[in-house]
Amino acid sequence: MQQDDDHADGGFAEDMRRTMGRRAALGVFGVAGGAAALWWMMGARAGATVSGTAADGAVCVVPPAETAGPFPADGTNASAGRTLNVLAETGVERVDLRDSFAGLQGRASGVPLDLTIRLVDVDAACAPLTDLAVYLWACDAAGAYSLYELPEVNYQRGLQVSGADGMLRFTTVFPGCYAGRWPHIHFQVFASRDAAATGRDALLTAQFALPQDMCEAVYTGGGAYGESLAHLGRLSLKRDGIFRNNSAAELAAQTIAVTGDPASGLVGRVTVGLRL
Repeated sequence: MQQDDDHADGGFAEDMRRTMGRRAALGVFGVAGGAAALWWMMGARAGATVSGTAADGAVCVVPPAETAGPFPADGTNASAGRTLNVLAETGVERVDLRDSFAGLQGRASGVPLDLTIRLVDVDAACAPLTDLAVYLWACDAAGAYSLYELPEVNYQRGLQVSGADGMLRFTTVFPGCYAGRWPHIHFQVFASRDAAATGRDALLTAQFALPQDMCEAVYTGGGAYGESLAHLGRLSLKRDGIFRNNSAAELAAQTIAVTGDPASGLVGRVTVGLRL
């Protein structure tokens, strides 16, 4: 039976606890600018659900803006005194995120997840959006983030540009569950590949949630996922410090629909509505 997490604040508070506990080793500092830093710290949002309706009656929803967290590696913060920006690295535009790139070695272990993201315009009957760039990043199976907690690797990070159908496809590792946060994947949407170069001009910074049943199926296998199942048992999506302020429609829209079997790999699909 699922229980509430031990961390009352969860979400950003837990991410910051992890970061501040490593400050001496990592030298991580927040995003530039007081207003930006305040937004990052709050990890909150306000306003009604924004959605559109397609000709067939399907509804598309704009995910709430969320914190990028302390580990984006998009040029907006630093570790050990150097700015981290994989978006400026050769090879970041890729489908398979499981390997390190740009001269680094190492491969993320865990259950493969083939993820398809569809970008649509909520103000144009959920029509597909072409040539937008999406930067995707997540922790590995053990719940650690490359470049910050694992400075020798840069896996689980990559960028793609949407096609005429609004689709982008990534192969990543189903992320682990660390203490205090519901399993999630970070993403940013940019107007173009060039607009993504600094990480500061995102049209949307948000997070996907992973479905509970598939999390349990993946984590039950143990292995690289370590304590993920135990952490998950103390969490609730509706009480997560990031997701808990979102409406039911928003939670449904930002939760990836995952099918398949952990033994043979998983397939995920999610639609992201945007208002340009």
